[in-house]
Amino acid sequence: MPGTDKAAPSTTAVTDQEALDFHSRGRAGKLEISPTKPMATQRDLSLAYSPGVAVPVKAIAEDPSRAFDYTTRGNMVAVITNGTAILGLGNLGALASKPVMEGKSVLFKRFADVDSIDLEVDTEDADEFINCVRFLGPSFGGINLEDIKAPECFIIEQRLREVMDIPVFHDDQHGTAIIAAAGLINALHLTGRDLKTTKLVCNGAGAAAIACVELIKAMGFAPDNIILCDTKGVIHKGRTEGMNQWKSAHSVTTDRRTLADAVEGADVFFGLSVKGALTEDMVASMAPNPIIFAMANPDPEITPEEVARIRDDAIMATGRSDYPNQVNNVLGFPYIFRGALDVRASTINDAMKIAAAEALANLAREDVPDDVAAAYQGNRPRFGPKYIIPVPFDPRLISAIPTAVARAAMDSGVATRPIVNFDAYTHELSARRDPLASTLQRLYEKVRRHPRRMVFAEGEEEQVMRAAIAYVNQGLGKAFLLGREEPVRETARAAGIDLDREGIEVINARISTRVEAYTDYLYARLQRKGYLHRDCLRLINNDRNHFAACMVALGDADAMVTGTTRNYSTALEDVRRCIDIKPGHRMIGVSLALCRGRTVLVADTAVIDMPSSEELADIAEEAAGMARRLGYEPRVAMLAYSTFGHPTGERSERVREAVRILDKRRVDFEYDGEMAADVALNSKVMEQYPFCRLSAPANVLVMPAFHSASISTKMLQELGGSTVIGPLLVGLDKSVQIVSMGAKDSDIVNMAAIAAYNATG
Repeated sequence: MPGTDKAAPSTTAVTDQEALDFHSRGRAGKLEISPTKPMATQRDLSLAYSPGVAVPVKAIAEDPSRAFDYTTRGNMVAVITNGTAILGLGNLGALASKPVMEGKSVLFKRFADVDSIDLEVDTEDADEFINCVRFLGPSFGGINLEDIKAPECFIIEQRLREVMDIPVFHDDQHGTAIIAAAGLINALHLTGRDLKTTKLVCNGAGAAAIACVELIKAMGFAPDNIILCDTKGVIHKGRTEGMNQWKSAHSVTTDRRTLADAVEGADVFFGLSVKGALTEDMVASMAPNPIIFAMANPDPEITPEEVARIRDDAIMATGRSDYPNQVNNVLGFPYIFRGALDVRASTINDAMKIAAAEALANLAREDVPDDVAAAYQGNRPRFGPKYIIPVPFDPRLISAIPTAVARAAMDSGVATRPIVNFDAYTHELSARRDPLASTLQRLYEKVRRHPRRMVFAEGEEEQVMRAAIAYVNQGLGKAFLLGREEPVRETARAAGIDLDREGIEVINARISTRVEAYTDYLYARLQRKGYLHRDCLRLINNDRNHFAACMVALGDADAMVTGTTRNYSTALEDVRRCIDIKPGHRMIGVSLALCRGRTVLVADTAVIDMPSSEELADIAEEAAGMARRLGYEPRVAMLAYSTFGHPTGERSERVREAVRILDKRRVDFEYDGEMAADVALNSKVMEQYPFCRLSAPANVLVMPAFHSASISTKMLQELGGSTVIGPLLVGLDKSVQIVSMGAKDSDIVNMAAIAAYNATG
């Protein structure tokens, strides 16, 4: 499928086994149902089911619109397919499509907080499919059709739109069209063209291609200036071979018959076909400053490198993430449905699609925020030929696109619940964003641009091997696995892991040529701490943490990750023998906790047991710096069991003194304390203290002691359903991260990426 979120670009390649493990690990699949109301007592159950449930039943029977108030309908989209056009794999059936549909549902939730369920309909008959879906309408607020082959997809969508009063949207068609249209708007602007006189050739006449042509015509493109081609050549008036009603609707009067004929002198090429369809000769024949959107995936009709060999005046887009200007459907469908659901639109019409395209185009012209610039190693992308389409992890998408779609729905008369206050709506949308996932995405993108050599100290462990492979496959850099060659290979063979690939090296400390250098280095550090030279040699030969830390200390690697087989304090002690604290800093542990859609940093969760006031102030500064490196503007709460003097106590006084120390240091971030956790995190509770210096709920929590920090984050993870990453080691002179004992491969590769990012430096 061209130009979609489902392509597998080379920078994120995965092995077959990794993909199977990912989908089978823990609970099979990628989705689960969780209640949104408490179910702890008999009264809860009575309200949730019988007899309490009878009350909303009667209310909905009286007024069907109340279903949006009392049920999940208003935030629920069904992702529906029959599996006749799965990815680029073809017709593999409804059941085989389920992993893809689950993935689509996950993307709805991840990017726009839209709840979604996948439904696989086991029929290839269009009428049967339509009758199945139409009667499911009361369950959902919208229908996302997916992976249905042409021409049935046209029939199914059109009929369902006619008989259902909720949005029906075939993303394979319209998602690609909207993102491509956004890029085209900006490319036309940069080249000084008018869409009414621009000549465009579209190669490919499937669902996405026809949707692209229909949308740009709706935007104002002159029909006679668009030539559509398929495998038989130009679709022209009078042609009968390989035609259908959807192709015929876009036939033109022309004497051109081949793609090469059509492209000659054209301003724009849209490719939604196959690799190699556009040749270098064809590109050379195009008009000055050509616009080339080669959107076939995973391999485009022509690559940017091939175009660059011929001419330097082209603007290019592809469907791949490893080239600029990716036409990626994830920029569209989550946010389009978000806006449509929020105004209870009865359909998604052309006005809403055009509004989404224009909002995307406008977003690319704005100054790029720090969140996005962070992924470019500080080289802030600017609107121009290589940046005409926003990137998927731009945090502004969640507020810009739904707002535009909602306005267009209201203006075009298909909204049944208009939005009164758009400022408040924009703030609400921003709060739905998944900040931790966005942070990790930015982090990964930055590391891919500057890959790092990573030492995995416990290389004989299966999950560490898998993490190393994932690290390399995702383009993060080179992986060193420390371990004895034969045990490593034996474990890999038993687990079906292939280590014979570029970017992975197994290192046996005992036979390394660097043993002498590392021993001498360690001995120079430890000789006045009771260590003999032979003690240091033994550590280098036998202890992988010491060997790995020396690799990093002496520049043979950029960073290391360890901890899978040892407790945190032991691993940290090993590392500290080899690596110093960064001058002027204090070493602490910071955990990232994602709780109900917002991220907070918790410190110190790993190092300082019972900090003094001075140490608490230092922890606050280190944690605030960490927050900034991760893209957050810190608001630091100094936590205690008391709030601003009540109740009093020795430990609270230590926290109050830390605040006074920060006052004297004149730090450049918001902070206040002492305060209880509910005051720090709940804006309503915080309002009771109008003198509080925090402008909003805290995103950095400084705990009064190590034990309270560690206990609270572990309770959040186990009881609160929160995602906790860390503790991250902050303040060392070299980049090291320590995972929890028994960490999964996904946890290890996340920590390795953080170490590579050097956010803790």
